[in-house]
Amino acid sequence: MIVGHTPQSTEAEFNEIVANAQDTFQEWQNVPISQKVRYMLKYQQLLKDNQKDIAAMITHEHGKSLVDSEGDVFRGFEVVEHACSFGSLSMGETVENVATGVDIYSYRKPLGVVGGICPFNFPAMIPLWMYPLAITLGNTVVLKPSEKVPGTAEILIDLLAESGVPNGVVNVVQGGKDTVTQMCTHPDIKAVSFVGGNQAGEYIYKTASNHGKRAQVNMGAKNHAIVMPDADKEDTINALIGACFGSTGQRCMAISVAVMVGDTQDWIPEIVKRTKGLTIGPGEENKDIAPMNTRAALERAENIIATSESNGSKILLDGRKPKVPGYEDGYWIGPTIIDHAEPGMPAYDDEIFAPVMIIVRSNSLNEAIKLINSNKYGNGVAIFTRSGNAARKFQHEIEAGQVGINLPIPVPLPMFSFTGNKASMWGTSNFYGKGAVSFYTQWKTITSRWKEDDAAAMTLQTHFPTMK
Repeated sequence: MIVGHTPQSTEAEFNEIVANAQDTFQEWQNVPISQKVRYMLKYQQLLKDNQKDIAAMITHEHGKSLVDSEGDVFRGFEVVEHACSFGSLSMGETVENVATGVDIYSYRKPLGVVGGICPFNFPAMIPLWMYPLAITLGNTVVLKPSEKVPGTAEILIDLLAESGVPNGVVNVVQGGKDTVTQMCTHPDIKAVSFVGGNQAGEYIYKTASNHGKRAQVNMGAKNHAIVMPDADKEDTINALIGACFGSTGQRCMAISVAVMVGDTQDWIPEIVKRTKGLTIGPGEENKDIAPMNTRAALERAENIIATSESNGSKILLDGRKPKVPGYEDGYWIGPTIIDHAEPGMPAYDDEIFAPVMIIVRSNSLNEAIKLINSNKYGNGVAIFTRSGNAARKFQHEIEAGQVGINLPIPVPLPMFSFTGNKASMWGTSNFYGKGAVSFYTQWKTITSRWKEDDAAAMTLQTHFPTMK
């Protein structure tokens, strides 16, 4: 069923929008940060008050369950709450009397117009990672929501206007790759933020960087969870199933690989049994597994599953072609579990972005850590254990940027930053937290000298100056 059409912004329209953002920046940068914070205080309350309406739009155009959509909004307005602390986080630095009569002080200044390119899987949360922080720091924004889920952004921006933020501070453009390229090449856009897949992310990073822009791109993932024999069985199995199959597996922080160490391999039949109990159906009915967002994504997942057996894996639970009465033409795929996967197989190597759990068997913690570190991605990882020694060894030796201990989806709260690494993140500044302050501002440093009226004049000299 078609729920809407997304227009492709023309080049002329795009240029007009950027010009509007550039004009608005001249005034917005001078609005006191205390006033910008007050806008964010009102905005986060509006997001809370309208959470259910925003969630309903997410479910309507994305397909995820209503309860999952409400979580999407919640994790977004947590970032807006964090923006309200930027009055202190954006403070500069100063040292008095670095030399006789000389002080040095630095300010954080906004960049100007910045761009945000968003994915389909979190229509509220990811845009809210971007523009609230950027504008609180004095920038203006050109935002491109995913063409698959444009309606949610329209609600978010309407609420932003209701909070009192002037028109032109955040500007929405629509479209696909043409719009992305325009954003990465337009001379008045100073920085680009992106969340999505590696093919698009690497293109955006390279193109933006080649045109002199800052870029931060969060990309693909293959998140592993190590299960140690001393782990709490009940707690661990429930955590693995929820983290793998929630949101139909369409999360960049989903646990898609369970690394079963030693005797925990005996738990696999129980994992399969409990997974069979998950329900499949429309997001409006809050089923465990909602439809995939597009037919192309569904067919890609089905193809990877199909190749797994020929590559030597064993399908313990096959979720292809489930029957959902009344919705026979939906993009359905049920929970799927593939055992005995290994590096080199598409089921293990590729981010499937579907409700598919890959099981890898390991003999020891050392072997499991080595396996994970050899993977090109570094978004998130987890371990389940009762051993403090094993947990500490794991957190010290593992290379992934976000580590969960007895917690499957270690997405940091906004006072920290989202710290994926390796092939999952390109750029030197992370999303939200102090990383956002660094990304969306630049330093201006003033060295000031005021001599006493009766002090000696500066001596004429041509050698390299020093301060005394």
